[in-house]
Amino acid sequence: MRSVRALASVLLAGVATTALTSCSLVGGGDEEETANGSPGKVVLVTHESFALPEEVLDRFEEESGFRLEVRSAGDAGSLTNRLVLTKDRPIGDVVFGIDNTFASRAVDEGVLADTDVERPAGAAAYDLEPRSDTADDLVPVDTGHVCVNVDDTWFEREGVEPPRTLADLTEPAYRDLTVVPGATTSSPGLAFLLATIAEEGEDWPAYWERLLANGAKLVDGWSDAYQVDFTQGGAKGDRPIVVSYDSSPAFTLDGEGGTTTSALLDTCVRQVEYAGLLAGAANPDGGTALLEFLLSPEVQRALPDSMYVFPVRDDVDLPTDWARFAEQPEAAYDVDPAEIAANRDDWLREWSDVTSR
Repeated sequence: MRSVRALASVLLAGVATTALTSCSLVGGGDEEETANGSPGKVVLVTHESFALPEEVLDRFEEESGFRLEVRSAGDAGSLTNRLVLTKDRPIGDVVFGIDNTFASRAVDEGVLADTDVERPAGAAAYDLEPRSDTADDLVPVDTGHVCVNVDDTWFEREGVEPPRTLADLTEPAYRDLTVVPGATTSSPGLAFLLATIAEEGEDWPAYWERLLANGAKLVDGWSDAYQVDFTQGGAKGDRPIVVSYDSSPAFTLDGEGGTTTSALLDTCVRQVEYAGLLAGAANPDGGTALLEFLLSPEVQRALPDSMYVFPVRDDVDLPTDWARFAEQPEAAYDVDPAEIAANRDDWLREWSDVTSR
């Protein structure tokens, strides 16, 4: 599979960092305090979408003897930036949720400590590439793809053939039908930008001009796009094309054994989420135990229904609906990390210019 590996490790380095807020699922604490050095507590710093069943978190505490405190931040970019800013005074023991678009930045900035966590069956395929002395700094936990999704029921009702490719979205047949989260304000929006760069090369700004001229709507984040504007979202919006995930069709079931949406598998970019031990962690032993737990069968089995992502273990069964409807692409867009590093500022400036006209 062609995949995006460490695509934009510093692409959004200049994006404003949101404040880290303390949202303790187990325990609590102030957002600015460092891990308190108590050998009985493990502090997990993560993104705002982290969610595992309470009984799974309880299992970690029972089996490890450590009390788990979860502190949530913003998205993967905000999380990474926050950890860089506080690396000399770490605000936790473990981080979860740095994805492959920011992984290299976390490694290069020295945010992480080396670990020796054994990868279960299948997980090593998602390690950072190329392998290096710091390759074990981040442990792959889950994966998935950002893809354009369509409302199949809308297209069937209107008698319109749904799009299949990125180029199709600029065709008159799909005018005013697409909603996209912004590249500077959401992880899927960033992934979609990278997909257009991979597809169009130097002509990607012209693609965005055509896309916007065809009535594509830009919003801040995935929730705005999917839950508000998408016709199959919670608010029953008026746009039947949205940037979302390859797993999304498993959550739009029609109650009759089918699903109402599809992911366009020729438009996808792979994402991998990682966990790592923070350099200077107050409780490295507890942190290592937590990393191992995130790769355990009980956590990996819980990921699809809890966080809408695929496990990295290949020896756990997917939920029935996922096996039927969450189809993964055989290939995904790829962008050379060196090319991103050389062009990131220009890309962001030009994207902002194009989308603000």
